[in-house]
Amino acid sequence: MNWNGKDVELYLKEKQFIDTAIVPLLPVSFGENLKQSASQGEFITLLTLHLERQFRGRMLLFPPLTYLSESENMKKLNLLQEWEVKLKENEFSHVFYITSDPFWRDRNESFPDNVIWLPSIPLESMEEQFKHSILEDQVKQLINIIVQKWQNI
Repeated sequence: MNWNGKDVELYLKEKQFIDTAIVPLLPVSFGENLKQSASQGEFITLLTLHLERQFRGRMLLFPPLTYLSESENMKKLNLLQEWEVKLKENEFSHVFYITSDPFWRDRNESFPDNVIWLPSIPLESMEEQFKHSILEDQVKQLINIIVQKWQNI
């Protein structure tokens, strides 16, 4: 289910069946890293949309959690911790943060079962058909990771 009025209304009615929250983590950079930041954002946004389609009725895809790349590390960690607490309070048994930001790959000990890091694939110059093929391959890998984590919790 996506973050829109219609899907959230359905989520509220079927809440007992939707136990997983997906939150894309998107860093925003300026200057010379602006394009890379936008490319990462495009990849993670499209990837999580494809993922949601596979698990429709089991997960709610939240809007991306954006933050400045240059923010202090503790600020980023505290922001994620705040989201984690709020999502658990609202009965999401499983919470996954999907990102291509190397910051989270290097901080996996803080959220070992929740943060899924994937290297970003630049999609901007690909044809639509090839882009979707790449995304579907990535989603298959994500599905395996998520199903494994569901079974371990």
